[in-house]
Amino acid sequence: MDKLKTFLLLTVSFLVLIPLFLFFIPVQKAVVFYHENTTKISAYLPIDSGETFQIIFTHSIHLSDVVEKYRITKDNKIEQYEIIFEQFGIGMPSNAEAGQEFVYEDGKYHIKNLNNVFESMNIRNGRTVSEHRLVWGENDQHMVWFNDYFSPGAWYTVKVEDLTLWKLMKGVKIHD
Repeated sequence: MDKLKTFLLLTVSFLVLIPLFLFFIPVQKAVVFYHENTTKISAYLPIDSGETFQIIFTHSIHLSDVVEKYRITKDNKIEQYEIIFEQFGIGMPSNAEAGQEFVYEDGKYHIKNLNNVFESMNIRNGRTVSEHRLVWGENDQHMVWFNDYFSPGAWYTVKVEDLTLWKLMKGVKIHD
């Protein structure tokens, strides 16, 4: 009888503990888009430390693309390392700061070596000119339009997090 009780206890413990571990232990690093300033995951992009992604948007005044390049740090932060644009104007930098490099290549201005590190970022999907894009992967091979995942005019808090299976199930995986 003691063997049966021990077996049942071990079986029940196993059946209860394994799902708990599966749902609450981080399994995937991701760039996570939270709806506004909430804990509601709208979408996530699986990514690893050191990998890069870009956010491209069409400037609402001069209507040319602006490319912001980011990399994921080992401590789950977002580092902006470059910005590329075609025209100077409202909201655009006019020169590089100390330690940065300002170059003109292929008809575009590049500010390199930015080293801007963020715990999180707030990003608004364009309302008037809604042409935001997310680019990632080796040689920037993947691209999606924000409008495929986010409402025009809506804003999101973007963070890098190690997600559990439970959180992965709550959001929409971004893929091309």
